[in-house]
Amino acid sequence: MSWVTKTLSSTIGRKLIMSLTGLFLILFLIGHVSGNMLLFKDDGGEAFNIYAHFMTTNPAVKILSYLTYISIIGHVIWSIWLTKTNKAARPIGYGQSTPPSTSVASRNMGILGTIVLIFLVVHMKTFWYEMHWGGIPFVNYAGGEFKDLYTVVLFAFQNEFMVIGYVIAMAFLAFHLSHGFSSAFQTLGLNHRKYSPAIHTIGILFSILVPVLFASMPVYIYFTQS
Repeated sequence: MSWVTKTLSSTIGRKLIMSLTGLFLILFLIGHVSGNMLLFKDDGGEAFNIYAHFMTTNPAVKILSYLTYISIIGHVIWSIWLTKTNKAARPIGYGQSTPPSTSVASRNMGILGTIVLIFLVVHMKTFWYEMHWGGIPFVNYAGGEFKDLYTVVLFAFQNEFMVIGYVIAMAFLAFHLSHGFSSAFQTLGLNHRKYSPAIHTIGILFSILVPVLFASMPVYIYFTQS
């Protein structure tokens, strides 16, 4: 197993981990934004609360949740390590040594990732922590009892600072994804002149669509519930 340890501790190995965890988190974003779209359903939060209950009680989803937590931690740790390694190898800085073709997002992935991480901590404290351990009231649907996370969401997004912060964080997420999406495929060796342009285009569309959908939720709630 020494070759596995050696590979994973190398720069290439850690970039591989970054790519795999990044792609897994991209899949998580797709599932998360799809479920959260239930906030737009005009049913008093019933569909969203049932969805939130399923996501926190289903055994299979719990396993995926643990994988998501591990992926986030691994992605953050290796990104910090790679950022330090890149700076050490480039002491004169990007401004003097980076080719003009390098995107702004690629030059600032560390900063973008840090801002997204700060947002994630606040987001999990506001919603994830409250769902698991907060004193959320219960509601009944068809004889079943469910935590009313929908009311928590409505309350949070009636705060204009929360809404503005959320939208700004989604803008940073968009920039982070715009480079990370295609970069992950490239690191995995899926770089071909025939397919790379399509992957790049899909990545750009994804990096715009998903953050816009996420950002539209607090904006919609703020203007319809305030």
